[in-house]
Amino acid sequence: MLATADLHIHSPYSIAVSRFMQPEQLLKGCVTKGITVLGTGDALQPDWLALWKPFLENDAGIVIVPQGEIEDIRRVHHVILAEEPAQFDQLRDLLEGTCKSFVTAGRPHVYLSGEEIANAAHEVGALVGPAHAFTPWTSMYAYFDSVPACYGDAKIDFLELGLSADSSYGAAIPDLYDVPFLTNSDAHSPYPDKLGREFNRLRIGSPSAKDVLFAIREGAVEMNAGFFPEEGKYNRTACTRCYEQYSLQDAIRHQWRCPADGGIIKKGVADRAKELAHGSAARPRPPYLRVIPLAQIIQTMEGTSSPNTKKCKAIYAKFIETFGNEIAVLIDVPVSEIRAVHPKVADAIAALRTETVVLHPGGGGKYGTFSLGADPLSMQS
Repeated sequence: MLATADLHIHSPYSIAVSRFMQPEQLLKGCVTKGITVLGTGDALQPDWLALWKPFLENDAGIVIVPQGEIEDIRRVHHVILAEEPAQFDQLRDLLEGTCKSFVTAGRPHVYLSGEEIANAAHEVGALVGPAHAFTPWTSMYAYFDSVPACYGDAKIDFLELGLSADSSYGAAIPDLYDVPFLTNSDAHSPYPDKLGREFNRLRIGSPSAKDVLFAIREGAVEMNAGFFPEEGKYNRTACTRCYEQYSLQDAIRHQWRCPADGGIIKKGVADRAKELAHGSAARPRPPYLRVIPLAQIIQTMEGTSSPNTKKCKAIYAKFIETFGNEIAVLIDVPVSEIRAVHPKVADAIAALRTETVVLHPGGGGKYGTFSLGADPLSMQS
């Protein structure tokens, strides 16, 4: 069976997370979005993990995968996935004394290296990999030039691309040739513009966390879906003051100072990925579908200041009523059927599916945009 999975979210125990991130709300959000497999988020926090236990079996039929995120001594973030909640209880016991508290933080900071974290996760039978690996902050490639530099002799089971990258950014990096890529939302709220904004399609034998982890181990990721990386604030090498963009060669020549205003030039994720590849050939990867949340598309096509206007919400509700869930609208429903509900939204989705868009990449801390004809779209998430 084909599962649609979002395997990295957060809880109210993490910083800047909505208080509405509760199991009941998340399950409702999954049904609306079209997510059939969901990570719990923050499973190292014992109270949050306990809150999920009554919902491991649920009327919505959503497969719940115990999932957490942890920050190492170098501030690199790692995602951990398990089959059973008990594995996180075991991991917490194993890591006792390595951080100030597992109770006060959803994403704990531990005084351990990436290698030590990976070894501990594997000791309890969990999977582990770098979170949002290409972001300029709190990621593996922000601080290290290779997987072994971060994880030593420990193996990683997957790599989460994050909102800053698509599969092409990692496909030519030799360290990653045999590593499955995941695309997850890292959601801080349960609403459909955040939950499932990036997702995976996995081939699983049965609807269980065990089979989800088996699929990842076996590389049975059939599709990744997520943003255009060019929308990111740091996609291109650019000045952090005036946002003027530079080639990597020019940035080096200017000694990482903008000649226009003296601002610091920040290396972009796209240039960083090319550096890490060292000119190696890209290996084939599953298809990567570029999507943006339906609410954002409706907002832009209607020309409103927010996706939460009464009109936008009514149009969104009509799509869900007609087609069942948002992901079906974004990637599965024929454009001709979408057109019957809203012609402009149909045009936008057709352009996204065929990638006939004009990109205006971000850089230096300024979000990028892309245009569908004359309509600029941006995802300031």
